Amino acid sequence: MAGHGTGAKSDGRFILVMGVCGSGKSSLANALADALGGIFIEGDAFHPAENIARMSAGQPLTDAMRKPWLVAIARAARLSASGAGPVVIACSALKRSYRDILHGELTGLRVVHLSGERSLIAERMTARRDHFMPLSMLDSQLADLEPPSSQEAVIVDIANPPAAILRGLVDTFRAEQSVSGGDAASENIRA
Repeated sequence: MAGHGTGAKSDGRFILVMGVCGSGKSSLANALADALGGIFIEGDAFHPAENIARMSAGQPLTDAMRKPWLVAIARAARLSASGAGPVVIACSALKRSYRDILHGELTGLRVVHLSGERSLIAERMTARRDHFMPLSMLDSQLADLEPPSSQEAVIVDIANPPAAILRGLVDTFRAEQSVSGGDAASENIRA
């Protein structure tokens, strides 16, 4: 897949943890990076102030507003790749076109999709504090979501206990590392 104008690609290992707001991307991606000896990148940290203000006001971003954000995340991931472990990125990447940008920028990108019932996600969003994304944005995120298939991503049911989800992902990615050329990560994780 062709790049999107940001220069040379890294041969480092990259894992994208994606899903709608409140699905647990940041917590899981951070724990996965720790467990695999990698580096965690919080995608939200790369939103410009205008994007944060718009989402805080309950207004969804346009595709044009998201593209520079996705390219900035990919650039940071490439710069963080050290070879010691994977770079694990927490980023919504709801649409296929968004994931295509990241795939084009990050060689060997693996995707984990956090999937769950709206009621569970809404409950989690209501319980969290100090996050810019209001509950009112959940429905627009669910409307935009173009879920990847199990051939494109590891599909994770977030109703499972977080420790079991993490254990399953660690096992999946370690098995993939030990099998050259295999596609061990294209399976569903169920605890």
